[in-house]
Amino acid sequence: MDKRFFNIFGLTEAEAIAILQAPIEATKDDTDRYVAASQLAYFPTPEAISALIETIDKDYPDRAHRIARRKAVESLGRLKAENGLASIRNCLQDEDCYTVENAVWAIGEIGTEDEGILAEIAQLLDRPGQVYRIIIQVLAKLNYKPALEKIKLFTKSETPSVVCAAIAAVCRLSEDYSQMNRVVEFLRHPNINARRGCIQDLIDAKYYAAIPEIARSPVSVVFRLRGIKILAESAITEEKLSFATIEPVLDRTICDRPQDLDLVYRFDPERSLPDTINDLYHTDFGRCYAGSQIMIDAYGDAAPEALLKDFAERGYRDYGAHYHIVKLLGQLKYPPSYDLLREALHNTTPQYQKSRAAAAIALGNLEDKRAIPEIKKALNTRIWSLKYACLLASEKLGCDREVKDILAADSDLLIRAKIAT
Repeated sequence: MDKRFFNIFGLTEAEAIAILQAPIEATKDDTDRYVAASQLAYFPTPEAISALIETIDKDYPDRAHRIARRKAVESLGRLKAENGLASIRNCLQDEDCYTVENAVWAIGEIGTEDEGILAEIAQLLDRPGQVYRIIIQVLAKLNYKPALEKIKLFTKSETPSVVCAAIAAVCRLSEDYSQMNRVVEFLRHPNINARRGCIQDLIDAKYYAAIPEIARSPVSVVFRLRGIKILAESAITEEKLSFATIEPVLDRTICDRPQDLDLVYRFDPERSLPDTINDLYHTDFGRCYAGSQIMIDAYGDAAPEALLKDFAERGYRDYGAHYHIVKLLGQLKYPPSYDLLREALHNTTPQYQKSRAAAAIALGNLEDKRAIPEIKKALNTRIWSLKYACLLASEKLGCDREVKDILAADSDLLIRAKIAT
């Protein structure tokens, strides 16, 4: 389990349990119980699991409890707590569609071959107002073939992410993958949720042929790298693909240049520089990449100084824009940005982790030898993408042999494979 956010709420296991077991009227803040249920996902102990089950089994009408109950279901799923399955199953009939969604997801995480539970999940496809995408995904994950005909109906849904999940599920349950190209097409869909969801559907289907296509999808690099890593490791382990096949795709994704993506937005190339910088703050990274491309093509001389100014005023506190500004300063090879990039490289705040790899690549692009000790220092991390970025940066800085020696015994498969090239 990834524990980078382990103590984000500042609660011990005992404190979280005490909050959940306290009378509703004793709760000081409406969010306390939700926070406690969230924190217990990091404690795989009988006491924590028992407290979460008790929270689910209590049917208080209070809003604070209902939200905590919903979160408790999710936490049991994260803990893969089999002894919580009966309580989670009861939530499948809840009036709250989000509690039902969490229950279905949790059952998928825990796993079951119980035909009764699987049939109940399939019946939810007939129930209006449900989150059908997760229901379809879990039925496919648990290989419940009797749901195939119901799922086929959703290949004509009006919701793109549901259509994508349904097509992938039909391929998996029918064991006929001839229509997976239709799933791949969603990587370039105008809807951001369809693009993101498609990556998960390709992961679930173990569709290795889509790795290069995932790399070109204009969504956050976090989504793309997760998909590529999971599929690549599985493909290499199963000897379906070699690292030599995957390496150039992975390198391009870590570098994350807009020209390497299939952009879904096409802005006027004469768009003003201020408007283009504003694009970097959009939640749809497809817009961010389109703006970045214009900045590189049309404002190569003026953009770096404007980006530094914008970063000082607001970019430093927006983790999406922070990432794009760091990356662009490197792509534009702007030497005055060295100090900013060095600081970004060592910023361990959880929300800014993807900026660290971007900073490593950017420092490599500057080819400033002062960055060599900084790159070596950054290797002391558990973040595989940062280590991979440092390997790429080290090649440009001329210290690749030293960096490879430091990472020689790394536990990550892709890092070891990169070192061996």
